[in-house]
Amino acid sequence: MTADDLGAWLVKGNADQTDLAGRFARDPSIRSWCVQPSYRTALMRAGQPVVFWASGSRAGLPYGVWGVGRLDGEPQRDEPGGGLWVPLDLEVWPPDRRLRREVLRADGRLADLEVLRQPQGSNPSYLTTAQFAALREYC
Repeated sequence: MTADDLGAWLVKGNADQTDLAGRFARDPSIRSWCVQPSYRTALMRAGQPVVFWASGSRAGLPYGVWGVGRLDGEPQRDEPGGGLWVPLDLEVWPPDRRLRREVLRADGRLADLEVLRQPQGSNPSYLTTAQFAALREYC
């Protein structure tokens, strides 16, 4: 992954471990999200697109893309040695608008998304420019 081929960042939340559906029903705004330090976080800049991905395995929830927004700044730490987070400007979509992972897997342009190939992978993950262009067609 390089900055030249970055279409969008993808941040993940596990809807099996946290009540994401309930949280976003009360307030669909995401103003910050935790990420893991890596070479990727060093490439994150204000204004870059961000995709929110809800992961999980319980039946009934539309796991997949729940919203698209933008980075509102560079990664931050609350204190030295503390966790890393990114400021976001992102609104989670209503449940009937969310893009299920099965739909994305069925689209040849999106079937090889890193989050589908390596669901336990890095947070943040990413979409290439071509993948993000294909995803925008669904939005």
